[in-house]
Amino acid sequence: MQKALKPLVFTLSFAPVAYLVFLGFTNNLGVNPAETLQLETGVWGLRFLVATLAITPLRRVTGWNRAIQYRRMLGLFAFFYAFLHFLTYLVLDKYFALGEMMADVFKRPFITMGFLAFVLMIPLAVTSTKGWIRRLGRRWQVLHRLIYVSGVAAAIHYVWKGKVLLGSSVGYAIVIGILLAFRLVWQLRSAKSVKTQRVTA
Repeated sequence: MQKALKPLVFTLSFAPVAYLVFLGFTNNLGVNPAETLQLETGVWGLRFLVATLAITPLRRVTGWNRAIQYRRMLGLFAFFYAFLHFLTYLVLDKYFALGEMMADVFKRPFITMGFLAFVLMIPLAVTSTKGWIRRLGRRWQVLHRLIYVSGVAAAIHYVWKGKVLLGSSVGYAIVIGILLAFRLVWQLRSAKSVKTQRVTA
């Protein structure tokens, strides 16, 4: 069962993009296909990012340590959908006009945050292999803490895009906030426990 679960998760992770391709070929992407593709790829990128951030809290709360083996895969799918999100914006919205894109990055705050979230994910995706983990050593963990910043930036990007503090964008922001707060509290408790053990030793 455990051996079959990982390939199943991998296969299902392609389902959203496969469905979007199907909608495209059947002319069912709505009145504004470019906007639909941008929205859906962005939301799925955020969902996978949330799932990645949830792995460690899930493992600590439930004791299901095998969950850790899904974190890298989910993180790579978060990058995959974030890349598609960026690509649809660059190609279908800006028609490869890099100057216009960078102008948006500097002038429109919600695009600034989205671009930041995406750029921070690039080194995480590149260094996700076992080879890079060995090369970087302890620095690998420090580098991959950028996912927290990327998650916050992605949440802000989605909230600011809507311009109204309602709906699913706020829900994702709250979930990310809870996951990061859980990590902070857990680390503080662990540090306190270690300190207490040293004092009593």
